[in-house]
Amino acid sequence: MSGGTQYPYLDRVSVPADMRTMSVQDLKGLANDVRQFLIEVVAQTGGHLGAGLGAVELAVALHYVFNTPEDKLVWDVGHQAYPHKILTGRKERFHTIRQYHGLSGFLKRSESPYDTFGAGHASTSISAALGMVAARDLTGATYNVVAVIGDGSMTGGMVYEGMNNAGLLKKNFIVVLNDNNMSIAPNVWAISNYFTELIASPQYNTFKKNVYDLTGKLDQWGDRIRRAAARVEGGLKVIVTPGMLFEALGFRYFGPINGHNLTQLVRIFQEVKNYDGPILVHAITQKGKGYKPAEEDVQRLHGVTPFDKVTGQSAKKTGGPPAYTKVFGAAMVELARMIPNLVGITAAMPDGTGLDKLQAEMPDRFYDVGIAEQHGVTFAAGLATQGCIPVVAIYSTFLQRAFDQIIHDVALQHLHVVFALDRGGVVGADGPTHHGVFDLSYLRMIPGMTIMAPKDENELRDMLYTAVMHGEGPIALRYPRGNGVGVLLKQQFDLIPIGKSEIVRTGTDMAILAIGDMVHPALQAAANLGRDGITCEVVNMRFVKPLDTSLLDDVATRFKHVVTVENNAGIGGFGSAVAEYLAAHHAHGPEIHIHGIPDRFVDHGSPAELAAELGLDAAGITRFVKACVPSSTNRIS
Repeated sequence: MSGGTQYPYLDRVSVPADMRTMSVQDLKGLANDVRQFLIEVVAQTGGHLGAGLGAVELAVALHYVFNTPEDKLVWDVGHQAYPHKILTGRKERFHTIRQYHGLSGFLKRSESPYDTFGAGHASTSISAALGMVAARDLTGATYNVVAVIGDGSMTGGMVYEGMNNAGLLKKNFIVVLNDNNMSIAPNVWAISNYFTELIASPQYNTFKKNVYDLTGKLDQWGDRIRRAAARVEGGLKVIVTPGMLFEALGFRYFGPINGHNLTQLVRIFQEVKNYDGPILVHAITQKGKGYKPAEEDVQRLHGVTPFDKVTGQSAKKTGGPPAYTKVFGAAMVELARMIPNLVGITAAMPDGTGLDKLQAEMPDRFYDVGIAEQHGVTFAAGLATQGCIPVVAIYSTFLQRAFDQIIHDVALQHLHVVFALDRGGVVGADGPTHHGVFDLSYLRMIPGMTIMAPKDENELRDMLYTAVMHGEGPIALRYPRGNGVGVLLKQQFDLIPIGKSEIVRTGTDMAILAIGDMVHPALQAAANLGRDGITCEVVNMRFVKPLDTSLLDDVATRFKHVVTVENNAGIGGFGSAVAEYLAAHHAHGPEIHIHGIPDRFVDHGSPAELAAELGLDAAGITRFVKACVPSSTNRIS
């Protein structure tokens, strides 16, 4: 896609080594080519756009100055790393990004030696980079290590754990803070840039070293001069830069600098790579830089479906059922109007979880804690101790980061906290870092936890209402990404009896027990099997914990074979719960066949492609049942 003369500078670069013979002026042309190439491809494929556009010059300058892949670049999250992918041998395959069997939308070690650390969750880069630095020093190697982290990721507490450790170890490495959310007036820019270039210059640092060497020979007077000089330098930094926090953590701070000024970026990186100790370079960038629609609507063009390159507009979807996220968000507002002590909590995802509706209508009942899931859960626990009903709405994959807090701070104290897990199950193009396929397993083991999963939009509303009104310990509901099944939404809420399932199709040959978004594919599979003479009973189990044991007892007396179906890891999930119960109470009962996510990480692709690959669509469930039960006569006689 990069042939011809459309991208004259990018055509000269297959890997970063090709850049290092270019002039800085050529680098500016290369950055422009990368930006236009990124817009061109993502307009066709969809993906993350705004963050990458803002990081183009950073990627170009870092690969130009540092000898990658021998020198290690550790990118946080991956949204900002699309330019890095384009420059590191993947431009010809870039049109496959986030497509089935194509490039990952995030960093992936198996994809390229330039992806030194895999990342789809935020705030990991500094800790990982510090580990690489420690390994380098232990083995006597001499490569550089640079972590590139966005300001959003700086809300995660792990960042400060890593920085604190780095400051104590005093090892040589560099952190680049890609800050696209700070407004700095032009006059401050001028002062800060001048001061940064001054303290990074070799002349200044040689002078500083000479002064310290000289004053070291002056006994007590030398100590006084050193302290005075340090106060002057430190005072200047506090006045003209926001670097005091980083310096307190043991980092030497340079910035803020213009993250789109390639000349300045190259100069700063060339200087600081030779310095000892931990260094932080603070670069101010503009999310969506160079593409007007993305600059004007940063939030909408962060992650996009294919769009018109001229207008930046994606094709509007017409008709169809509402997304589960929207149904949840609307229900939260309705319930908040009914229940004055109900609050919503999210971790940097108000839009993604649907809580933006609550934020807009009742801002005093909404909390966004940033990328800090651990804090968010314990914050909810504190609210619950004082009679509030907190609903913690976090993607399934991100709630994994707060596993200890769920156990120690919520469940152990039997606090009524509601966990709303969006993106439960396989989520599609975001891939293995974002698939929510472990929650039924990791929540089920927690004492006192109640776990539900709805079969459709109405059941989601009723489960949220049930969870809020439950009042007994922690309770979780998980629901999938994407649209509902299209049922007519009720106006009222109804309580669902805790631990009670429903039979949605009767049958005499075998039983299919399904949970959540697997109920409708199971019904379709039962229809397929019926045409082949196998009549299946389908049960919407609703609850993973507590199970409907009365239903299981009944099933165990009527069927020789029972299939469980879940959009979750087969190990330790819903099917395992059913098997454990039947093994304990019906030793000579039916044979259990667990159908779920296999024991591997699932790659990225569209939800339909992945469901077909995993056998979790109607056709796959049909095949699974036939393989388990080859005969059509399976009743207990």
